[in-house]
Amino acid sequence: MGRTEMGHAFVQGMADSLLGASGPGWQAAATRLGRACSLGLVGVILMLGGATTQARTALPLPDASHGVEAGGAVRPTAAWTAFCQRLPEECAVDVREPAEIALNTAVWRTLASVNRRVNGRIKPITDQAHWGVVDRWDYPDDGFGDCEDYQLLKRRMLVERGLPRRALRMTVVIDDIGEGHAVLMVRTDRGDFILDNKTNTILPWRRTGYAYIKREGQDNERWVSLDGGNAPVATANR
Repeated sequence: MGRTEMGHAFVQGMADSLLGASGPGWQAAATRLGRACSLGLVGVILMLGGATTQARTALPLPDASHGVEAGGAVRPTAAWTAFCQRLPEECAVDVREPAEIALNTAVWRTLASVNRRVNGRIKPITDQAHWGVVDRWDYPDDGFGDCEDYQLLKRRMLVERGLPRRALRMTVVIDDIGEGHAVLMVRTDRGDFILDNKTNTILPWRRTGYAYIKREGQDNERWVSLDGGNAPVATANR
């Protein structure tokens, strides 16, 4: 028996007791009491149910931190340039959009959901095996891709959910095994966070263990250097 049914049974029992023990004068009072208690009890049950749902779906926001310091303009990877030639609208920068996202619980939940869904949906494969070239940036619409393809799909899905593309920056790093790797940097008012196909956990940029090389700029289509690192030849790491 559910909580609402139990509540109604309890109230009905109270009313029946009053009806059995009293005369006609008590019958109307018992009926009114039953109705009032039923309405009140239902309200309490709904309120408690809502509180339980809220507690179950609460998602704590990460601590605020400083974003990555950007340096001067640099060239993007050759594979990015080829991607932009095929899909120029994906590389355009709209300076009317905010450069940072106001991070709240709803946005954080959206980031976590998209990161997890893409990581679980796409099967890893190198560009050499997939396309026959060392490095190619593209959407993994056939269900296969490497690091940058995961991040491009995440960026597209987040834009479709209303987040500004200008705050979602493709980024090149040197990963924990010393290879070129691509991640998606989400720039927020609480710092820069990294969406990565190697983990479903969204981390502040400082906690990834990566060396940051360069990312998309936010004022034009040029990229900017990060941390003064040397750029890898390709980002072909799965």
